[in-house]
Amino acid sequence: MKILTTEQTREADVFTIKNEPISSIDLMERAASKCTDWITNKLKQGTSFAVFCGVGNNGGDGLVIARQLSLLGYDVDVFIVQFSENYSTDFQINLERLREEGLFPVFLNEQMKNVYVNEDIVVIDAIFGSGLSKPITGWLAELIQELNLGKSTKVAIDIPSGLFTEDNSQNKRENILKANFTLTFHQPKLAFLMPQNYSFVGEFEVLDIGLHQEFLQNVACKTIYVTKAIAQSIFHTRQKFAHKGTFGHALIIAGSKGKMGAAILAAKACLRSGAGLLSVQVPKSGLGIMQTALPEAMCLDNDEQDFISELSDITKFSAIGIGPGLGQEEQTQKVLKLLIQNSSNPLVIDADALNIIAENKTWLAFLPQNSILTPHPKEFERLVGKWATDEERLELLKTFAYKNKIIVVLKGAHTTVACPDEMLFFNSTGNPGMATGGSGDVLTGIVTGLLAQGYEPKDAAILGIYLHGIAGDIAKENLDENAMIASDILNYLPMAFGWIQE
Repeated sequence: MKILTTEQTREADVFTIKNEPISSIDLMERAASKCTDWITNKLKQGTSFAVFCGVGNNGGDGLVIARQLSLLGYDVDVFIVQFSENYSTDFQINLERLREEGLFPVFLNEQMKNVYVNEDIVVIDAIFGSGLSKPITGWLAELIQELNLGKSTKVAIDIPSGLFTEDNSQNKRENILKANFTLTFHQPKLAFLMPQNYSFVGEFEVLDIGLHQEFLQNVACKTIYVTKAIAQSIFHTRQKFAHKGTFGHALIIAGSKGKMGAAILAAKACLRSGAGLLSVQVPKSGLGIMQTALPEAMCLDNDEQDFISELSDITKFSAIGIGPGLGQEEQTQKVLKLLIQNSSNPLVIDADALNIIAENKTWLAFLPQNSILTPHPKEFERLVGKWATDEERLELLKTFAYKNKIIVVLKGAHTTVACPDEMLFFNSTGNPGMATGGSGDVLTGIVTGLLAQGYEPKDAAILGIYLHGIAGDIAKENLDENAMIASDILNYLPMAFGWIQE
């Protein structure tokens, strides 16, 4: 799913109106109907609503929703936030339709801006849409702040009023509406995927309003929201006469004294992701642990008892992952350096291997092209330095991947894959229950397992984060996100593979 800019979204609307064809007023009715359906299905029966509408097309959406809710028997109060005397045509039409149904709105302006909403009344925010280009100020800001102080459930239509669709680094954050739910059209806005905007967006739902597929297929876009359809398009179906050699031989280099659990999680995930064969290099003290925990894996020799001290022959492996529980001993650092220097195929690099590179940044220039780095935010900070805003972090991510010709998987909510061609892929799966030690080790194993099977590095990263998130979501459904551990993600990985094939 392409994440369009504000201008591209406007162009998609125009193209749909011209080529479906459909009138703009009917497209508005269709979009608002999707919102009304969601609201009536999600929120409890008997709910009363206060709908705040601007005087543009976002306000027009709000007027349609108010009319539809009223016709369904709900108590609805409508407030027109009159920030301009210039009403959009579709807003005017729907204002008359509202009056025809016996609903007469209250007009708010600088002289009459105070309104009290009881906490058991749901607020529908349709004041400003995605076209807003400057921060809200003056009496409008006071209105937003007053609504934010209230305890009512708030549902934003398309985008919370005051939030910009992309870059909010210069926005006045205190003047942005804090929604509990945001109902957006066709695709999430880029701003929804930034951690700092969660308090405004809340839980967002993407509603398909039937924008024209020809436009969506042809529009140029480098920012993608990874959906089930994308995962299915990447996934390789196994053939009848395939054998273990068909699916590659992976190597996981991981573990040190006290951190063998990380190596086990990564190794199990690698095999569960479909690698035909797996060898694991662990410290001597970890051999018995690994072979007991995972008899399907082969183990390689290592001289040192408590840490990785040597690099085995790597020529026979189709993919290599390194880092989980690795430690940062001096000899281990030398192993990583040798691996980078001698590898001709992309590597999967995580955890302590990333921390070692952060202390030896000149090594980045020698990484095989399209190697996959999987940092969490703190590890990424060690690699690139600090950032002031989420927008700055995203630019650092794009630049880092482009400059070093690598793929970077920045972990977190909506885990982001940055590619050397400046493409960005935001994951749609996963939940806060996955914020637990070992979750990243599972992801390393998944990506290494996919890479071993012959997936292109970009595809291995994209499919890997999606499967990882789905496994976590299935775990949440069957357990509880407050009590999840990394092994739960691993245990539900087979079901995740089944789910994307449905």
